[in-house]
Amino acid sequence: QVQLVESGGGSVQPGGSLRLSCTASGIIGSGDAMGWFRQAPGKQRELVAILTTGGSTNYADSVNGRFTISRDSAKNAVYLQMNSLKPEDTAVYYCYARRRFTATAYWGQGTQVTISS
Repeated sequence: QVQLVESGGGSVQPGGSLRLSCTASGIIGSGDAMGWFRQAPGKQRELVAILTTGGSTNYADSVNGRFTISRDSAKNAVYLQMNSLKPEDTAVYYCYARRRFTATAYWGQGTQVTISS
C-alpha cells in the first residue's frame, strides 16, 4: 500500500508563489503516473498537472505557463511549483499516483492553498 503525503500549502497574496511537495511512502516506479489535482469549494476535482505513464507532461489550460510539475524518482516525490498565483487557484490540492500496469490509483489527503489579498 502506498501513502502520499503532501506539504507546502498555505496562504499567499495574488502574484505570489508556492511549492507543493508530495512524498510516497512506497515505491512509485518511474513509469507510473504522478500528478496533482485540485478541488475548489462547490466544484469538482480537476486535473492540474500530471506526468503520465507515457512520459509526457500535461497541464490544465488555466495553469499552463504558471505552474511546473517535476519529479524526483529516487525520493518517490513529485513537486508543483506554482507562480503568479491567482485567487481562482484557491483550492485543496491533492497528490495523485497511478500504477502503469494495474491502473491502481492513490490519493493524498490534500493540502489547502489560499490566494487572497
